[in-house]
Amino acid sequence: MTSRPLFRVLEPTAPAVADATIHIWFNDQPLGVPGGRSVAAALLAAGIQRFRATPVSGAPRAPYCMMGACFECLVEIDGIPSRQSCLVMVKDGMRIRSQEGARDLPPPADFRLPQSAEGNAHGH
Repeated sequence: MTSRPLFRVLEPTAPAVADATIHIWFNDQPLGVPGGRSVAAALLAAGIQRFRATPVSGAPRAPYCMMGACFECLVEIDGIPSRQSCLVMVKDGMRIRSQEGARDLPPPADFRLPQSAEGNAHGH
Protein backbone atom coordinates (compact mmCIF):
# COMPACT_ATOMS: atom_id res chain seq x y z
CA MET A 1 0.00 0.00 0.00
CA THR A 2 1.38 3.40 -0.95
CA SER A 3 1.12 6.36 1.35
CA ARG A 4 -0.62 9.41 -0.08
CA PRO A 5 -1.06 12.73 1.68
CA LEU A 6 -4.47 13.26 3.20
CA PHE A 7 -4.69 16.82 1.86
CA ARG A 8 -3.21 18.50 -1.16
CA VAL A 9 -2.76 22.15 -2.04
CA LEU A 10 -5.10 23.30 -4.78
CA GLU A 11 -3.86 25.68 -7.42
CA PRO A 12 -5.58 29.07 -7.07
CA THR A 13 -7.91 29.95 -9.93
CA ALA A 14 -6.71 33.55 -9.93
CA PRO A 15 -3.18 33.71 -8.50
CA ALA A 16 -2.93 37.50 -8.81
CA VAL A 17 -6.00 37.99 -6.60
CA ALA A 18 -5.16 35.26 -4.12
CA ASP A 19 -1.58 36.42 -3.65
CA ALA A 20 -2.10 40.19 -3.77
CA THR A 21 -1.80 41.98 -0.45
CA ILE A 22 -4.76 44.16 0.41
CA HIS A 23 -5.05 46.65 3.23
CA ILE A 24 -7.66 46.43 5.97
CA TRP A 25 -8.09 47.75 9.50
CA PHE A 26 -8.54 45.48 12.52
CA ASN A 27 -9.36 47.24 15.79
CA ASP A 28 -8.06 50.50 14.28
CA GLN A 29 -4.70 48.93 13.36
CA PRO A 30 -3.72 48.73 9.68
CA LEU A 31 -2.96 45.26 8.34
CA GLY A 32 -1.71 43.94 5.04
CA VAL A 33 -3.46 40.62 4.40
CA PRO A 34 -3.68 38.20 1.49
CA GLY A 35 -6.62 38.83 -0.81
CA GLY A 36 -8.96 36.24 -2.29
CA ARG A 37 -9.84 34.76 1.12
CA SER A 38 -12.46 35.01 3.78
CA VAL A 39 -12.03 37.67 6.45
CA ALA A 40 -11.34 34.89 8.98
CA ALA A 41 -8.62 33.28 6.84
CA ALA A 42 -7.01 36.66 6.12
CA LEU A 43 -6.96 37.65 9.80
CA LEU A 44 -5.55 34.27 10.82
CA ALA A 45 -2.83 34.62 8.14
CA ALA A 46 -1.98 38.02 9.66
CA GLY A 47 -1.51 36.43 13.09
CA ILE A 48 -4.78 37.54 14.72
CA GLN A 49 -5.77 34.94 17.31
CA ARG A 50 -8.63 36.63 19.18
CA PHE A 51 -11.71 37.59 17.16
CA ARG A 52 -14.27 38.11 19.93
CA ALA A 53 -15.07 37.57 23.60
CA THR A 54 -17.92 35.53 25.00
CA PRO A 55 -20.81 37.51 26.50
CA VAL A 56 -20.76 35.70 29.85
CA SER A 57 -17.14 35.09 30.83
CA GLY A 58 -15.25 37.28 28.37
CA ALA A 59 -13.21 34.27 27.21
CA PRO A 60 -11.38 34.83 23.91
CA ARG A 61 -12.76 33.11 20.81
CA ALA A 62 -11.48 32.55 17.28
CA PRO A 63 -12.63 30.68 14.16
CA TYR A 64 -13.29 27.00 14.66
CA CYS A 65 -15.22 25.42 11.79
CA MET A 66 -14.48 27.94 8.98
CA MET A 67 -17.81 27.09 7.32
CA GLY A 68 -20.44 29.12 9.18
CA ALA A 69 -21.73 26.46 11.57
CA CYS A 70 -20.18 27.46 14.90
CA PHE A 71 -20.40 31.30 15.18
CA GLU A 72 -17.00 31.50 16.93
CA CYS A 73 -15.65 33.96 14.34
CA LEU A 74 -18.19 36.76 14.86
CA VAL A 75 -16.79 40.24 14.27
CA GLU A 76 -18.06 43.68 13.32
CA ILE A 77 -17.40 44.40 9.64
CA ASP A 78 -17.80 47.95 8.31
CA GLY A 79 -20.08 48.85 11.23
CA ILE A 80 -22.31 45.75 11.04
CA PRO A 81 -22.05 43.55 14.16
CA SER A 82 -22.29 39.76 14.43
CA ARG A 83 -20.89 38.94 10.98
CA GLN A 84 -19.46 35.46 10.49
CA SER A 85 -15.99 36.33 9.26
CA CYS A 86 -15.52 32.91 7.68
CA LEU A 87 -18.39 33.63 5.25
CA VAL A 88 -17.36 37.14 4.14
CA MET A 89 -14.67 37.73 1.52
CA VAL A 90 -12.01 40.21 2.57
CA LYS A 91 -11.97 43.48 0.60
CA ASP A 92 -9.50 46.32 0.45
CA GLY A 93 -10.29 49.04 3.00
CA MET A 94 -12.54 46.91 5.24
CA ARG A 95 -12.82 48.04 8.84
CA ILE A 96 -13.11 45.07 11.15
CA ARG A 97 -13.51 45.14 14.92
CA SER A 98 -13.39 42.35 17.44
CA GLN A 99 -16.74 41.75 19.06
CA GLU A 100 -16.77 42.16 22.81
CA GLY A 101 -19.66 40.33 24.45
CA ALA A 102 -23.22 40.25 23.12
CA ARG A 103 -24.33 42.55 20.34
CA ASP A 104 -27.88 43.73 19.94
CA LEU A 105 -29.17 43.68 16.40
CA PRO A 106 -32.02 46.06 15.57
CA PRO A 107 -35.36 44.26 15.23
CA PRO A 108 -36.89 43.99 11.75
CA ALA A 109 -39.06 46.94 10.70
CA ASP A 110 -42.25 44.90 11.10
CA PHE A 111 -41.35 43.55 14.57
CA ARG A 112 -43.95 44.02 17.33
CA LEU A 113 -43.93 42.69 20.87
CA PRO A 114 -46.84 40.42 21.80
CA GLN A 115 -49.70 42.26 23.56
CA SER A 116 -48.81 40.67 26.92
CA ALA A 117 -45.24 42.00 26.73
CA GLU A 118 -46.13 45.59 25.78
CA GLY A 119 -47.19 46.62 29.30
CA ASN A 120 -45.05 46.55 32.40
CA ALA A 121 -45.21 43.99 35.22
CA HIS A 122 -48.16 45.84 36.80
CA GLY A 123 -50.25 45.83 33.62
CA HIS A 124 -49.71 49.53 32.88
